[in-house]
Amino acid sequence: MTLYDLVAPGLDTCAEPRYRIAEIRAADPLGADALLTALPAMNRDADVPALTVALRALVPDPDRVAEWCVIEALAAMRDLGMLLGSLKRHGVQPVAAVPEVLPVLQELARRTDMVPRDTVHHYTTWNPLGPRQRMFTGHAMEAHLQDAVRMVFPSLVAALGTCGRLARLEPYDPGFALALDRTAQHVQAMVDAIDFTVDNVSPDYFARTLRPYFEKIDVAGRDYLGPAAAQVPLWLVDLTVWQCDRTDPGYDAFLAESVDYSLPSWRAFHAAHQGGVSAVGKLSAALSWETVHRLPPELVASAHSLARVLRILKTFRARHLGIARKAYSDGVRLYDQGSGGAPVALLRTVLDLTRDNETLVRRTTRRPGAPLRGAAA
Repeated sequence: MTLYDLVAPGLDTCAEPRYRIAEIRAADPLGADALLTALPAMNRDADVPALTVALRALVPDPDRVAEWCVIEALAAMRDLGMLLGSLKRHGVQPVAAVPEVLPVLQELARRTDMVPRDTVHHYTTWNPLGPRQRMFTGHAMEAHLQDAVRMVFPSLVAALGTCGRLARLEPYDPGFALALDRTAQHVQAMVDAIDFTVDNVSPDYFARTLRPYFEKIDVAGRDYLGPAAAQVPLWLVDLTVWQCDRTDPGYDAFLAESVDYSLPSWRAFHAAHQGGVSAVGKLSAALSWETVHRLPPELVASAHSLARVLRILKTFRARHLGIARKAYSDGVRLYDQGSGGAPVALLRTVLDLTRDNETLVRRTTRRPGAPLRGAAA
């Protein structure tokens, strides 16, 4: 039993094919199982000729790709992605080395409605378990990092459901606090995952051994980031809780790029809620209209629940920043930016924004009747 098995809420019964995780893991449309078992050895030896031959051997005929369902297309992109990242780690642009892969990547992107390369979801959630698990290095720490992301995926899906309901409610509605309480339970999985990562993956291993496999590659003249933790979009929870109306230009720019690497339904979630009114904004507006000394109990409950969610988000951001500072410290880092394309300084900015919003909300529970004023940013 894996960590994923302990937290998965039956996503495989969903109609959304990208949530049918067991089927994607089981799929091997390229017949790549045996070849990818040898991938860690090829990477250990920096055997670029062997990696090039392996990628060329896996490239399917585009007509065959056109017949695949979404599940098969996701599995194919997963397996091609392992070789794309491996070649780039050893200094080779994979599409330049194997040009025939370009139309296949473009067709897979079209069929899956995702970017034309692998993402963190291909590398972790949709990756088989056990002997078929695809890894760059074969190291136990790599497997632990993959597990840490796997355990988050079901909870993140559930959190987006509760955040969608939250966006349709007002702080006076008892369901507002209930949606926040359920969101808090789901977001706690992010904290558990990062604690698991701290305990099982050293910053030095990530920075110097694994991080190079996540570099961007050129596909038809555009750079596409490799699998990155930033593609696990906790920022979609931020969006409805506080970010959509009280943000920062640097964070906005980061999200504008990161959203492309999300699942189609998650991109739709972002489009639907971007520019809306956040939970913090709604609570602020409700409190500004209250003139009585004692707040209605529904508002007090909403404020307490919102503060709890923000506290959990703050905890995650603080621990993430701590890991990043170690992995990208002088003498350890090989790159100035994270695999998601952002500098460590942005993590500090997002942490400060989250903390500011939490502080504002907590003050409302200390001083009933006092309005919440000003933007957190």
